[in-house]
Amino acid sequence: MKMKDSGVEWIGEIPEDWELRKIKYILNERKEKNDPIETNFILSLSMERGVFPYSEKVGGGNKAKEDLTAYKIARPNDIVINSMNILAGSVGISKWVGAVSPVYYTYFSKDENINIYYYHYLFQCSEFQKSLLGLGNGIMMKETDSGKLNTIRMRIPSDKLGNLLFPIPTKIEQQKIADFLDSKITLIDQIIADTKRSIEELKAYKQSLITETVTKGLDPHLPMKDSGVEWIGEMPKEWKLSTYKYIAKIRNGKEITVDGGKVPVYGSGGIFKWTNEPLFIGESVLFGRKGTIGEPMIASGEFWTVDTMYYTEINKSRCSLKYCYYLSKSLPWDFYKTKTALPSIVGTQIESIKIPLPDKEEQNSITKFLDEKVKNIDGLIFGKQNLITDYESYKKSLIYEYVTGKKGIDK
Repeated sequence: MKMKDSGVEWIGEIPEDWELRKIKYILNERKEKNDPIETNFILSLSMERGVFPYSEKVGGGNKAKEDLTAYKIARPNDIVINSMNILAGSVGISKWVGAVSPVYYTYFSKDENINIYYYHYLFQCSEFQKSLLGLGNGIMMKETDSGKLNTIRMRIPSDKLGNLLFPIPTKIEQQKIADFLDSKITLIDQIIADTKRSIEELKAYKQSLITETVTKGLDPHLPMKDSGVEWIGEMPKEWKLSTYKYIAKIRNGKEITVDGGKVPVYGSGGIFKWTNEPLFIGESVLFGRKGTIGEPMIASGEFWTVDTMYYTEINKSRCSLKYCYYLSKSLPWDFYKTKTALPSIVGTQIESIKIPLPDKEEQNSITKFLDEKVKNIDGLIFGKQNLITDYESYKKSLIYEYVTGKKGIDK
């Protein structure tokens, strides 16, 4: 197969008999407004799912508009693109007649020589998405370690997008490429979904193992007693039933502005740096108190915590750092957090939570056991996360190589 230089950096070489044409001469932008109202079936779009019914949306994000006339119409086999997030791959094909956000672009073609699914894959191509840098209005973006571009509130104008060049294979080649990629990517996506599900199962197993061990101990033959506390259930007869404040005092983080420095700052957004006098010197268990509830972590040395975090002053004569951490991982956070838009939890409530407390020797045995088990589980999770990264990279390279003709479909 002879190749030629396309003259477009992100495309590179293409087969000699392929053409190049501006997107606006290949696809038509659908500009139908839902006014008067044709449909009340609202569609959403995400990088992971493509186009899907808004009613199936979970988690945060923008809420649907009450005025349905503010939407545009998408029809079956339309390519739907989020103009505010196209660099991150927010593109899909609609299966429905539905109402879409006015910041979405919808493209279709009546040309019988155009295979809409082939061009959908071109829009999905990460090299194409990266080539859009500099075309958007108000771009804020960063590239993750895996090479994925995360963008915030940027917009690629329709006229600029329409003037970009796409390769044009023959109709037969477009069909073959689209069918081939459909088959391969369906398989890859299934592997990724199965791997993600396996990771969630491992995380759930790890959590149940921690909770079971800190409430029941290591010896299944020990005589047990009813703790009288729902989240604990039965506990070893020789253990004490205590409260969290007996082993640790809860302290608030501070409202600070991170400006770069030498002392770690812990918050729900990660670990930052701070320059002033540290809030705490030593070892502590930290967890979220607002927004992100619970999720304990261990910090040591000199650090600050932001005001959405709590830190603990552990009474080490009664409880070890690691045991306090594992115990904190098992607390019934959902029961104590507020049912507000931004959930929060009160420090005195945490201090009042009933806890099982073995002696220090038993704590150390439990800690040693859990350290080894958790390390092994985390190793499995890490390996599966790397597998997902590898398959995501493979999927991207597969799309790029076939939509630009660098690899051909076997006859």
